[in-house]
Order: sequence, then structure tokens, then C-alpha cells
Amino acid sequence: MTDTALQSKGPRRLGRFSVVLRDVISRPSGAIGLTLVLGHIILALISPWLVTYDFKSMDSSLILEAPSAEHWLGSDHLGRDILSRVLQGGRIALLVTGIATPIALLWGGMTGILLGLVGGRVDEVVMRVVDAFLSIPGVLPLLVLVTIFGTGNEVMVPTLAFFYGIPVIRVIRAATHDVVARDFVLAARARGHSRLSIVWRELLPNVRDAMLVEGAMRWSWMLLAFSSLSFLGFGVAPPTPDWGVMIADARAYMPLAPWGVLAPVIALSSLIIGINLTADALAKAMGIDRARKAVV
Repeated sequence: MTDTALQSKGPRRLGRFSVVLRDVISRPSGAIGLTLVLGHIILALISPWLVTYDFKSMDSSLILEAPSAEHWLGSDHLGRDILSRVLQGGRIALLVTGIATPIALLWGGMTGILLGLVGGRVDEVVMRVVDAFLSIPGVLPLLVLVTIFGTGNEVMVPTLAFFYGIPVIRVIRAATHDVVARDFVLAARARGHSRLSIVWRELLPNVRDAMLVEGAMRWSWMLLAFSSLSFLGFGVAPPTPDWGVMIADARAYMPLAPWGVLAPVIALSSLIIGINLTADALAKAMGIDRARKAVV
């Protein structure tokens, strides 16, 4: 590849990115979704300077205090400031899933591309293993692994990345099947290009959009799974706040102090809704049919 081609490749990618971004923002779902997601990310980044209370600090005089000018979202059953805990919980959720999602997308996407290219008996065997994993309710294997190995972030990240990378294999394999039969892939094979070269030059650029959309969807599912594990007592360890832990702790006091449940519920649901709206607008902007079934 010449220097001129290398220099022009970057601007072309930036140009396409700006076109897709404008298309996403022009759609109501995309504008709302991006606003919600970026709002959560910004709050997570600036939260250490935004709140004045320690999320672990307990005050018996503030137990189940209603929202006020001093404590905007009130306090919980231990007298801890709910706003600081909600913001800190968002930081943890975004950190864990923000690391796990790219890992899941990378290993699942590359596996799907290779299976779509190779085909044959290897493809059949691996896809039956994938089917076996997908037939198991998602939270059960997560519960088993975190029970055995613990609930630290060093366990949660690879666990989420592994199990949520498996559905990516099926989706990207289906997208690869559509590309493999095209003339430019057949021409690359006829020229004697290696499989690695075909994957990198021909297949990956043509399934990249599907991978991005699928990654956004996996991110929302990971957030829900991470909070579900915490709700069940298998997530982050107290006193570290997490939205699932906060909901589990506050549900017994909901008749007296509903704000303890509503605050983390609204935070979690708004982020998941934002990601799904953004993913839907992104799919439409890229011309991807999310309703199309994967090839078996």
C-alpha cells in the first residue's frame, strides 16, 4: 500500500464516522440515547468532584432521610448519602462492563469471522458448542463462576467477557457467511492470499458495522447481568456501592423511603435504555437489520 493510500485512509474513515454520527443524532432515538449514555459517562468521570459526601460514611441521625437541599436523593437505612452512592455505583458498572464489552466483542467477533471463513466440520462442532452455551440461562453459569472464584473485578471482567462473547460468535458468523460468497473474497482466494490476510483485508472491514452494533447490545446486557449478580449478593462486596446492591438493600424500606430504590433503578434503566436506543439508531444508520436471524 502506498503512502498516499495510507494518508487518505484515515480521512475516509473519519468522514464515514462523521456521516454515521450525524445520521444517528438526526434520529430521535439516537439523540436521546446518546444524551443518556454520554450523560452517565460524564457523571461517572466528574463524580469525585461533584459530591461532597463519602459514599461509605454512615450517620445515624440521617437514616432514611427524605431528599433535601443537603442530600439531593436522600439517605439510606444506614444514613449514607444516596446520590454519592448512585454516582459511585455508576463508575463501577461502567468500568467493569466498559472493559468486558470490547474483550467479548474482540474474541467473539474474530471467532465468528474465522468460523464463517473456514466452514466445514470445525464450524459445525464449534457452533453446536455455542448452541449448548446459549441454551443455558445466562445468569446460571455466571453465578457458578463467581461463587467459585470470587466477586472481584478481576473475576467479573473475564467472566462477563467470555459468556457475552458467545452470542457475538453466532451473529458475526452469520454476517461473515454473507460476505464470504462475494466476488472479492473469491478473487482473494484465487490470488493465493492467506486466511489471515482475507480476514484482515476482506472480511473484517465488511462485518465491522455488525460488530459495533452487536457490541452495543452486549454492553446493555452486561450491565443488567452485573447489577443482577449484585442484587443476588454475588456482585461487588459491601460497602462498595452498586446499583443492584442498593436496590436489594433498600427494597425492604420502600414503603417508608421509596427514593432508596427509585434512584438506582432510574440510573440503571436510563443507561440501558440509552444504550439500546443508540444501538438501534446506529444499526439503522449503518443499514443493518437487527431482526435478521443468524445462519445455523
